[in-house]
Amino acid sequence: MNTPFPVAIGCDEAGFELKELLKRHIETLGYPVTDFGTHSTAPVLYPDIALAVANAINAGQQRLGVLVCGTGIGMAISANKVLGIRAAQAHDTYSAERARKSNDAQILSIGARVIGAELAKSIVTAFLASEFEAARSGAKVARINAIERDGHQ
Repeated sequence: MNTPFPVAIGCDEAGFELKELLKRHIETLGYPVTDFGTHSTAPVLYPDIALAVANAINAGQQRLGVLVCGTGIGMAISANKVLGIRAAQAHDTYSAERARKSNDAQILSIGARVIGAELAKSIVTAFLASEFEAARSGAKVARINAIERDGHQ
């Protein structure tokens, strides 16, 4: 396992129960967890949760994050609006691993209404255990960063 580092976690009301389970799972893996909410099943604006997690990562307060909503789509879209953030939706372990290794994704987004709890735990484990392979994919991520910075020109 990698050296433990802080992991941010957040969800909307649809992802609350799975977030709580994943929070405990991440802690059993040895990572400290910071919970950005929501803390109940009351409706929230999920973009606000995604923004809080993404900003904490950009500020260096957290290294990686996990976002949970009904499908994982809205959270990923929202987090990716933050300059410098690469959030990847993944519903299998291979995609979660490749999100880190090939794309240097800092945030994993998953859907509580799409996958079961045991698979979600395996996906999160794969994501957290993977490291970016700069020698293999550094130029591609640099190009992604340039597109983000300069636009599509």
